[in-house]
Amino acid sequence: MSEESWSDTLGWALGQASALAMMFGGVVPYIPQYLDIKRSENTEGFSLYVCLVLLIANTLRILFWFGHWFELPLLFQSIIMNVTMIMLIKLCVAIKNRGQIVHNKEHVFTDFDYDYFWEWTDVQSYIEFMLTFTTFGCLLMFIFIDTSIFVETVGFISVLTEALLAVPQFYKNFISKSTFGMSRKMVLMWLMGDTFKTIYFWQRSAPLQFFVCGCLQIGIDIAVLFQCLLYRKKKSHLIN
Repeated sequence: MSEESWSDTLGWALGQASALAMMFGGVVPYIPQYLDIKRSENTEGFSLYVCLVLLIANTLRILFWFGHWFELPLLFQSIIMNVTMIMLIKLCVAIKNRGQIVHNKEHVFTDFDYDYFWEWTDVQSYIEFMLTFTTFGCLLMFIFIDTSIFVETVGFISVLTEALLAVPQFYKNFISKSTFGMSRKMVLMWLMGDTFKTIYFWQRSAPLQFFVCGCLQIGIDIAVLFQCLLYRKKKSHLIN
């Protein structure tokens, strides 16, 4: 095989590896957090709003694909991430329900009680909310799919929402002045994954909003890591 053929083969292999990393790499940071929660049966250190942010962001990205096609690995990444978030929510809800000494009143999506938004006591409510959001989004995309400004706005909101992924966790840490229950491994993997993803966006000429918001995401990840140092002596025992 000629040197040029070897170079082409290597380039193809690296491209396939990068695509697979994009598809499945996004869920890797949540594996240690999932295992930590399952082992400790404690959900207090993890903000379920992280799941909300990711579900909204990736659902919008899927809708954006129909109006502005981009690489399939990014589309598959969003589908895989949504499934992962539902699994994480299922675990958290189950543990919270088991941990209740006194059985409190159930709170479900169809109550339409704003005070308990995203604090429902059954997994079905989270799924119902996402189905409602997705249906409404599909309807709007169907109506305005030929309107470029609408489609591009959906794409921008998608990546901006994902860029703010770590904000709920940052806020939770800030309020409690602690990072107890939060996996450092998860945050480190956020940073590594977001750095890889941003470089991938740049090299593959993804829509500009993907790259800009990737840079923002890296900055927020660093801020959460700084909290790990800031609160390490304030009654925090970080879970490894």
